[in-house]
Amino acid sequence: MKHAIEIDSLDYSYADGTEALCKLSLRVAPGECVGLLGSNGSGKSTLLLHLNGILPERHGKGGPVRINGQVLHQGNLDWIRQQVGLLFQDPDDQLFCATVGEDVAFGPTQLGLPQEEVDRRVKAALAQVGLLGYERRAPQHLSQGEKRRACLAGVLSCQPSILALDEPTSGLDPRSRREFKSILRDVPATKLVASHDLELILEFCPRSIILDNGRIVAEGATFELMADEELMLAHGLERPHMLDHMMQNDVLPWSPTLRPPSP
Repeated sequence: MKHAIEIDSLDYSYADGTEALCKLSLRVAPGECVGLLGSNGSGKSTLLLHLNGILPERHGKGGPVRINGQVLHQGNLDWIRQQVGLLFQDPDDQLFCATVGEDVAFGPTQLGLPQEEVDRRVKAALAQVGLLGYERRAPQHLSQGEKRRACLAGVLSCQPSILALDEPTSGLDPRSRREFKSILRDVPATKLVASHDLELILEFCPRSIILDNGRIVAEGATFELMADEELMLAHGLERPHMLDHMMQNDVLPWSPTLRPPSP
């Protein structure tokens, strides 16, 4: 089986010697939505940055990263970055053009697509995130929720098969959070979601991985991991309140065949 994401024994340390990832291996199947859990500094963002070649600074170091069966290397970065759409934690790190339209057009333009196709993709992506008509708006004048959606439109305009999402609901008010979740739910891509929003992970991700100090310390069914309060607390996490409601009603939003573990 060809995995959408495949990583074997990946190590990474920052320039100051800080070990960020240690012997990390994981596999994500095409179409799967996997949660990435862990406290601040656990390595979640560092892992996501490896998926489209932003890290490491020199490629060929560490364990191999395979995207849709292809080993990531310097020679195929353009292809890799078309396959993996990375949504940064802070929208201001991702929006850099004078207008929303220019930002969303940047990726397709870099792919060398004809202008007619670029324009079509910009319009389709903005419509997908509910920002059609915002083409001439300045990003700095958008709300936090609109910025987040504009970033997602820029990612979607490249038509990636994989989304790497770093704290996608961070800083959003309840309405913006609901709107963004609704948009994500309709995107038919493989997703790796790093978030402290445990209810988001519980709602979207049947399977999750827990990181601590750059190592995978647990992985499995999201419900079972989160129901293990001792495990969660040991790695800087908390059992979400939503679990109690779900256990009382015997409901899981993403898979009716899975049920809470027996007491």
